[in-house]
Amino acid sequence: MRPLAITLAAALTASALPALADFQKVTTRDDFMALVGGKTLTRPLVKIQVLPDGQIAGTGAAWEVTGQWEWQGEYLCRSLEWGGDDLGYNCQEVKVDGNNMRITSDKGTGRSADFSLR
Repeated sequence: MRPLAITLAAALTASALPALADFQKVTTRDDFMALVGGKTLTRPLVKIQVLPDGQIAGTGAAWEVTGQWEWQGEYLCRSLEWGGDDLGYNCQEVKVDGNNMRITSDKGTGRSADFSLR
């Protein structure tokens, strides 16, 4: 695996920053799509679009990010590839505060990543 793959995987699912804002859990696909529709999820070196047709597209550290997603229960479940490396399948908790989205792996029990919605 490329050395940056670990960094990207962490950027897509991990951030050890404490909660500083009042994030609210997103519990439905419709609410999630209302938030991300036509927008790009961004963080340093990462720009990702979550498309209504179940596709994920973008870049991470200049390499292509592709994947698929679906909504299951109250979770965003996705599979990702980055630069040809499989980053796996994971169901994630989604929370939002204004134009900030926090995605936490393992149904909210794992690592988190914060994105800006632009």
